Amino acid sequence: MLENLKKLNPEIDFYHITDKEFASFGRILKTFDTTEIIEVAKNISNPDSGSSYVPSCEDFEKLQIATEIKNECFGTLPTQIGYCWGHNTLMNATEWHSCSEVNIAVTPLVLILGHIWEIENGMIDSSKFKAFYLPAGTVVEVYATSLHYCPCEVGESGFGCVVGLSKDTNTNLEIEPQDKLLFRKNKWIIAHCENEALINRGIFAGITGTNYEIKY
Repeated sequence: MLENLKKLNPEIDFYHITDKEFASFGRILKTFDTTEIIEVAKNISNPDSGSSYVPSCEDFEKLQIATEIKNECFGTLPTQIGYCWGHNTLMNATEWHSCSEVNIAVTPLVLILGHIWEIENGMIDSSKFKAFYLPAGTVVEVYATSLHYCPCEVGESGFGCVVGLSKDTNTNLEIEPQDKLLFRKNKWIIAHCENEALINRGIFAGITGTNYEIKY
């Protein structure tokens, strides 16, 4: 799969999640048993097109792995276990949080990642990003300093990714923030300059260069 992705996507640096290039973006978590949560996630139907996201999923949060993630990855602080799933092949935007994010690949998928310190005055070129392939069942911690966005699919059936974050992340703000990049609670985001849909929602256009489309 990885060799095929590299061949079809020569314009972006492509790696396996086990490659050393991932070390500055996050770490692989090998101690969690994902069997149960993946089975629950597979019962959630994909939309016909586009992707969906829910910050908190009760069916996930009542499982033992949710408590383990809370304790081992977030130091016992309140957390939420949500889900991102559906269809996506484009970079489109990038976001970051003040905490790490735990991702469980329900299906094989690709994460397009960058570093927050590469942003200058709200701007970053897409050439600063790398693509990482995650096999199904992989669990990773994506560091707070890592730029990321909606996973990309590697098959026509779409993608599924469990998302663990500090509680209330990605929910509606209750203030008018001074920071133009703060879009939701604990969610800073910039759109690719070609992504008119996000720009029309008031998201700052800060990514220049190629809006990468992952081919498979």
